[in-house]
Amino acid sequence: MKKKNRKITKAVIAVAGYGTRFLPATKNQPKEMLPIIDKPIIHYLVEECVQSGIKDIIMVTRAGQGIMEDYFDSHIELEHMLDVNGKEALLKTVKEIPLLANFVYVRQKKNLPYGNATPLLVASPLIDDDEAYAYLFGDDLVLSKKPCLKQLIEVYENEKCDGVIATQEVPPNEVNRYGIVKFNSKTNEFESIVEKPEIGKAPSNFADFGRFILNHKTIKALRKLETGLGGELWLVDAVTKAKNDGARFLVHKVEGEWLTTGDPLRYMKAQVRFALERKDIGEEFSEFLKSLKL
Repeated sequence: MKKKNRKITKAVIAVAGYGTRFLPATKNQPKEMLPIIDKPIIHYLVEECVQSGIKDIIMVTRAGQGIMEDYFDSHIELEHMLDVNGKEALLKTVKEIPLLANFVYVRQKKNLPYGNATPLLVASPLIDDDEAYAYLFGDDLVLSKKPCLKQLIEVYENEKCDGVIATQEVPPNEVNRYGIVKFNSKTNEFESIVEKPEIGKAPSNFADFGRFILNHKTIKALRKLETGLGGELWLVDAVTKAKNDGARFLVHKVEGEWLTTGDPLRYMKAQVRFALERKDIGEEFSEFLKSLKL
């Protein structure tokens, strides 16, 4: 009898960066703890994971990020204060946070090279050879009816591939800001990624961003990988190596709106988009924006 594929229940979230573009706000807190209205960025990522069927969340952190671990833990004093003051709705919200998923925290040691693939290397001992997993960058958010990760998981399970790469179309005059995916437009088979191509020379106008479904083949390739551009360990290099070794990756054009929070301008744009989507404040906030004499 053919062995059925294990359901995808693990996610690795890379949150070991320094957030230098947001200094001094990130001097003593991770960038992922900056709020989008009333929840930190990382909370939205965790919610997307949970809504996609993920139960175990591995966060790869660095020294000085204990605040993130505290956030997803219980806060007895705060809960008591809210209870005593009859703030039942807020108490329920606070008490639910630690119950969202099973959280595991792994430190990224300084002896390892810097790069967006390093957190996966750090977390790899916690992932079995026969299971696929989600990999997320800590500064990408997606507004969508169906969670972005759920879309990728469905593609992975239906197509029996070795990985799924999330992409979104970007204006042709902005391709030089992103990693642009080359793929077969008929089959969505991944071919390569060109990092920040010149305008007019890009293989497409679909940019990859921080959502992936991967399996052990990417980890195997990553363990053999040498550092690349800028002396960093790049996930795209690991995926490309795995592909050249016979792995099959698909590109998925995400149904939704990708919003990066990687720099102050785009962070503020994400704030606005999320605020407009809120049922409690969206309409009033929209009226405020219309009233501005810009």
